[in-house]
Amino acid sequence: MTKIIKSTEDIIETSLFSEDLAPIPPSKRSWGTWNYAALWISMSLCIPTYMLASSLIEGGMNWWQAILTIFLGNTIVLVPMILNGHAGAKYGIPFPVFARSSFGVKGANIPAILRAIVACGWFGIQTWIGGYALYLMVKCWYPSIELLPQLLPDSFGLQTGPAITFFLFWFLNMFVVKLGVDSIKKLLVFKAFFLPIAALALLFWAISAGHGLGPILSQPSKFANKTEFFHFFFPALTGMVGYWATLSLNIPDFTRYAKSQKAQILGQAIGLAPSMTMFSFVGVVVTSATVIIYGKTIWDPLILAGKFENKLIVSAAMIAVTISTLATNIAANIVSPANDFANLSPSKINFKTGGYITGVIGILIFPWKLIADPNGYIFTWLIAYSSLLGPIGGIMIADYYFIRKQILNVNELFSAKGIYTYNKGFNYFAIIALLLGIIPNVPGFFITIKVISVNSFPEWIAHLYNYAWFVGFFVSGISYLLFMQKQKAPSLLSSI
Repeated sequence: MTKIIKSTEDIIETSLFSEDLAPIPPSKRSWGTWNYAALWISMSLCIPTYMLASSLIEGGMNWWQAILTIFLGNTIVLVPMILNGHAGAKYGIPFPVFARSSFGVKGANIPAILRAIVACGWFGIQTWIGGYALYLMVKCWYPSIELLPQLLPDSFGLQTGPAITFFLFWFLNMFVVKLGVDSIKKLLVFKAFFLPIAALALLFWAISAGHGLGPILSQPSKFANKTEFFHFFFPALTGMVGYWATLSLNIPDFTRYAKSQKAQILGQAIGLAPSMTMFSFVGVVVTSATVIIYGKTIWDPLILAGKFENKLIVSAAMIAVTISTLATNIAANIVSPANDFANLSPSKINFKTGGYITGVIGILIFPWKLIADPNGYIFTWLIAYSSLLGPIGGIMIADYYFIRKQILNVNELFSAKGIYTYNKGFNYFAIIALLLGIIPNVPGFFITIKVISVNSFPEWIAHLYNYAWFVGFFVSGISYLLFMQKQKAPSLLSSI
C-alpha cells in the first residue's frame, strides 16, 4: 500500500532529505481553488506576458491571430500542468522529489538542474526588465546617464547606464532572498492591485491615441499567404507552450499545498489560459496602436513608456514596474530553482544558497541579449528551452500514469537504497529517453543561432525545431514507455 507521510518524523534522515524537500502533511495543505487561480493571475500579469503578445504582432500576425495563438498554447500546456500537479497534490512532494520516481534518486538532479537553469534565465530576464525600468526613470530626470563612458567590453552588448541599474536591481533581489520569501507577500498584494489598473490605463491610452479600437484592430496581417503564416504560426505556438513549460514541470512545488485534486485542477483551469489571454490582449492592442501613433511597431512596453513626455507619469510607471517585477521574480523564478539546487545536496544547500546561485547564473546568461528582439525571444529562448523541458515532461507523465499507475512510495523517494535507486541512483532508461527527445531538435537550434548553415541538414529535420516541445515530449515519453515495459517495470512496484 502507498504510504503518505504525515510528518517529517516518518522519514529516516538521509542525504536525500531536507526540510525544504520534505512532503507537506495533509494537515498543512491549505491552498484552495481560488488560491491557484490567484497564483496564475498574478504570474500571468507581468511584462514578459505583454511582450509575448506584442512579439507576435511584431512578427507579422494581426490581433486575432496573436490572441488565438496565445490561447491555444496556454490551453495545450494546461494539460501537462494538471497531470504533473496531481502527484504534488496527492503526496505533498516538490518537483525534484517527484522526478526521483522516473529518473532515480540521483538521476533526478538532471531534470532538476535543466529546469533550474531555465529558471535562472527567466530570473535574469525579469531582473533586466526591472533594472531597465529604473534606468528609464533615472534617464527621465538625468538624461546624462545615457552618456556615461562605456566600461564593459562591446561584446557584452550592455551600455554603462543600463548596466548600473541592472546590477542595482539584481542586488535588491538578492537582498529579498536573504530576508526570505515571506518578505515578498506585501509586494505581491501591491502587484495584484496595481498591475491590472496599469494595464487598463495603458489600454485606454492606446484606444484614445489610436482613435478607437476600429483602426487598431483593423491592422492587417503582414503575411502574404497561408504558407508564410503557418511558417511563423507553428514555431510561435511552440513558443507559447514553451513559455510555461517550466511551470508544467515544477508545478508540484505549488500543488503540494493543495487541499484537494479538485482545487488544483479547477484553480489552474480558471487562472491560466483566461488570464494569459486577457493580459495578452492588452499587449496586442497597445502594440497595434503604436503603428498608428508612432508609425512603427514598439513591442517593448518599457521603451513605449519611455516615450511619454510627463516625467512624473514615467517615474510612477517605472517604479510600479520595478516593484511588481521584483514580486514576480521572487515568487516565480527563485522558489523553484532554489529547491532544484537544494536537491543537489540537501544537507549543504538551503533555500537562500539556492537563491544566490540562481542570481549569479541569471547574470551569466546575458538576459539583455535574449530579449533584444522578438525573434530572439521566441526562437532562441522560448523554443530552445522547450526542447529540453518537453522531453522531461513526457518521461515524468509516462512514468507516473502508465508505469506507476499514480502509485508512489513516498518513503522510498528519500531512500538511497530503495526501489527508486535503479542503477546506483540513476535510471538510465530515463536518461536515454531524454537524449532521444532532445537530439531531433539540435540541428534546428544550431541553424537558428547560426552555428551551422541552413543546408547542413534536410529541410524536414531542420523544421522539427519549430515543434520542439511537442517532438521532445512524445519522443521521450514513448521511448521511456517502451524501455520500461521491456524491463517488466511493473515489477518495480511489487515492494510498494
